[in-house]
This record gives sequence, structure tokens and C-alpha cells, in this order.
Amino acid sequence: MVVVLGVESTAHTFGVGIVSDEPKILADARFSYVPERGGIHPREAADRFVRNASRVLREALDQAGLAVESVDAVAVALGPGMGPCLRVGATVARALASYYGKPLVPVNHAVAHVEIGRMLTGAADPLVVYISGGNTAIVAKHGSRYRVFGETLDVALGNFMDTLVRELGLAPPYVVSGVHALDRCAEGGRFIELPYVVKGQDTSYSGLLTAALRAYRSGARVEDVCFSAREIAYSSLVEVAERGLAQLGKTEVLLVGGVAASRHLVEKFEALAEYRGLKLHVVPPKYAVDNGVMIAWTGLLLFKHGVTVEPEKAAVRQRWRLDSVDVYW
Repeated sequence: MVVVLGVESTAHTFGVGIVSDEPKILADARFSYVPERGGIHPREAADRFVRNASRVLREALDQAGLAVESVDAVAVALGPGMGPCLRVGATVARALASYYGKPLVPVNHAVAHVEIGRMLTGAADPLVVYISGGNTAIVAKHGSRYRVFGETLDVALGNFMDTLVRELGLAPPYVVSGVHALDRCAEGGRFIELPYVVKGQDTSYSGLLTAALRAYRSGARVEDVCFSAREIAYSSLVEVAERGLAQLGKTEVLLVGGVAASRHLVEKFEALAEYRGLKLHVVPPKYAVDNGVMIAWTGLLLFKHGVTVEPEKAAVRQRWRLDSVDVYW
């Protein structure tokens, strides 16, 4: 049995996960940084990570009933993400690998979201809709890499949602009991005209954000703004996903990333799946958001294919695209 410990620290979560190749999740410990106001402050988040890293690591090892000496490798998310946050996780993982003499495995955060979704849902060869605070992309495996068939041209869907509710005075926290503030605000809303933008196979949300805020400041009800912005943003994503399906002929769709936890978005993809006769897979909400388990699992896959890096060469890559990573399985 192969056991890998994974460290995640790309944005608002410092997580440590431990998995085996059965496959089995042995541990999942997390600390989440929530800013008092505004968006994520990378240096403040990194400072909180430093203060909580040892506790989270100890909690994960206790959950698994293991010592660091018992794991076969240490995996770490080296990007994409926020530099100060990434450096905390990288420092912790380098130290563990160096002190205990363990192989260090470099993991792309975006690929990890895809792989934990595949592992937990059993999706074989899906079109992947990856939607989070920092990423929005339609991807599918072709050859030895995941290829991007559509993506946002400006802000990510999750970033759009967070910024909108923050500017409307509704958050943080953005998510309460698994429901995003935009979805809560949209209840009881009615449709108003806002721009719907799809450019080829790509989406764009910056213009929608500007128009939604302008409508609110011009007197539109906040519920109507939230409802309309949400429906347009989600629907445009479904459209570009359907174009990817038509191009690639896939019979499965997999939703991954934090926004995949939105019940309203899932309902739209359920309608698409029924219409096109597809099988829809949705990563469980607990693992839709950032976590150490997805880094450990992807690290395990890479480790079994001989992918490691010397600790002194494990540099963070803030803009490390998933379509630049070789996947061997």
C-alpha cells in the first residue's frame, strides 16, 4: 500500500490530506482564512497559515493514526495560486521531505481538482467544467494532457460571484451552510436585462459584473440584480460546456471546483445532461472546495509514475496552467 501526505495552500485554505492507493482517504484537516472585509489578502492569509500549519498537520496525522515516517511521499500544490499563500505550503512540504527523507511530489492545484472529482465520482473520460474562485475552464483529457476547450477571458466565475455580493454589501462570509450569498440573495428575485456574453467557446464576466452593479446603483432591487446576474452567468457557462460536448463527443460531464457546490448551477447541468442523454458527475461539496486530500491523491498518482522534485528546486508557480502538466494515467 502506498500512502501520500498532501499540502494545499493556494488561496484561502491550508489543508493537509493523507490518502492511500486503495483508494482511501485517511485524513482531511483544514484551516480556512476568512477576511473580516473585502477579498482575500494574500499576506494576511499566509500569516494565518503560518500560525495554524503545525496544528493542521498534527490533526491530519492523528486522524490517520500515522507518523510522518510512515508516509511514502509528500505532495504539495506549487500553483496556480497566490504567491504568499503558496510559499507557506511549499515551505512546510520541503521541510517535511528534507527532514524525513521523503520524496517530494509537485502538484498542479487545477489538475488536483479534476483528479479528486474523477476519483470520488468514478467519471472515466468526462468533459470537465472546472469552476472556482480563481479558475473557470472547460477541459478534457487528450493524449497525455488536459486540454482547455473554453475558459473565462477575464474574471473567474467564483471571483465574479464573490465580488458582486461584496460590492452589494452582502458578504463576507460568502458561503453559509454550503449556500453562496449570491444564491441566497437571488431567492424571490425577478429577471432584469443584463448583458449575456459568450465569445466563441469562452465566457466573460467583467461586463456582467459592471452592469449588475450599475443596475443596483440605479435603483434595481438587490434580489433582482442577484437573480439576473446568477442566471446569466450560469447559463453562459452551460452554453460553452455544451459547445465543448458537441465538439468532443463526450458522454460524461464532471463539475469540479468550489462553485460546483451551487445547487442552482447543478440543476442547470442536470437539465443539459437529460437533454443530451449524458451522465453528470458532481464532486461532493466537501471536496469541491480547496483541500489537502486532492493534493495527496494527485500526488499519489504522480508518485506512482515517478514524478518527484528535489526540495531545493520546488519553486512555486503562480500561473501554472493545467494544460502544461503531463498526466500519465
